[in-house]
Amino acid sequence: MNTQASHPSGLDPASVPFDLSIDNVVFGFDGEQLQVLLIRQGLPGEDMRSDRFHMAVPGDLISPEEGLDEAAHRILSNLTSLKGIFLKQFQAFGAPDRVFDEKDREWLTRFRPYPERRVVTIGYYSLVSMEEYRPMPSSFASRAEWCPLQQIPQLAFDHNAIIEAGLKQLREDVVHHNIIFELLPEKFTLGQLQRLHEIILGKELDKRNFRKNVKKMENVVALDEKQEGVLHKPAQLYTYRRTV
Repeated sequence: MNTQASHPSGLDPASVPFDLSIDNVVFGFDGEQLQVLLIRQGLPGEDMRSDRFHMAVPGDLISPEEGLDEAAHRILSNLTSLKGIFLKQFQAFGAPDRVFDEKDREWLTRFRPYPERRVVTIGYYSLVSMEEYRPMPSSFASRAEWCPLQQIPQLAFDHNAIIEAGLKQLREDVVHHNIIFELLPEKFTLGQLQRLHEIILGKELDKRNFRKNVKKMENVVALDEKQEGVLHKPAQLYTYRRTV
């Protein structure tokens, strides 16, 4: 299987000094934990339990005719079937020693015509409401599954470092922007919203002050509805109304 992007006419692919790729850190929230979407690098039809290759964040090479955002959306759709979700570019990764493990070298040999070529990757992070999106593997992803942030295994290449950098950027962005609502279902409780803030920021927040500040937000609207099917006292539901 050849996943190498073609190069412009007249340019010898073997002479290109490096490849450019996109790696996408997809964050999701299940109501209790922050999760990261990982793929198993392999081929559909292979043993789904195989650990021949490392798990990885969804990523692939950019085609010469693509813009970066365009490539990020295409790659995420090709590998996980996720479309139309929030993406933000956050950092480039270009260390010459990004290949750490023999499994990664084997994967490159199988899937890249120039496996020894250096790869510079552009990191994006995505935010997904896990209730509304169901990832499905395709292309060279034999599996696509959610993994709790605190249980991330050793990943391919430098993907553990890419996740850490994506989380750091997410923490900064949550303080200044309302992007956190991309992780929540259409209807949520203030408890879920506070829990998500605490997970991302890595600290506990005072419940009274947090709720006071949230209720000042014009876009957070209280609904005339409460939770259903819960063992504890049902909490009031809220929604976030995006401005056009």
